[in-house]
Amino acid sequence: MSEPLTERQAEILRLIKDLTEVSGFPPTRAEIAERMGFRSVNAAEQHLRALERKGALDISSGSSRGIKIRDRSGSRHGRLLELPVIGRVAAGSPILAEEHVTARYQMDPNLFTPRADYLLRVRGLSMRDAGILDGDLLAVHRTQEAHSGQVVVARLGDEVTVKRLRRKGNSVQLLPENPDFEPIELDLRRDEMAIEGIAVGVIRSGKSL
Repeated sequence: MSEPLTERQAEILRLIKDLTEVSGFPPTRAEIAERMGFRSVNAAEQHLRALERKGALDISSGSSRGIKIRDRSGSRHGRLLELPVIGRVAAGSPILAEEHVTARYQMDPNLFTPRADYLLRVRGLSMRDAGILDGDLLAVHRTQEAHSGQVVVARLGDEVTVKRLRRKGNSVQLLPENPDFEPIELDLRRDEMAIEGIAVGVIRSGKSL
């Protein structure tokens, strides 16, 4: 039998549920600390660990949002996540604009880490050797931050492209994974680039969802 929660622990659990339902992903420790009025992120971490010990949630190491709620019987909080499928992106418009959505699929929110926010329909074979093929659905975590070596969805002016990021200071290379394609070389002091997200998985074309 699960241990009963204190009033404060129950309040934190409700906050996590509410924020997760609104945004589609759990809050960070810093967000919990701010909402609960804690003086430090460590205080939020201690409460989360207590909730984990009592079987109210799971904590995944290495992720600032790695919090998964359990129901009080001990099973994972299993509500399916509905992800939009993004087709061809019109020049200059937001990638998640409704006119780009060609379908919506429901899937387990724990399928990808970090959690996927949308599925992008892959065009072309520039990432073939990374196992990302024409027509595949690329699972993308929406973020503006990315590290060298990650496969990113990048916006260059009016174009959206999927490439592997290599960055050193203001010098950026967007690298294909196919020798038939040339790298894209950028100098951020004069060239415009925005990260739309990082790839967290691939759903092969023709695979049932």
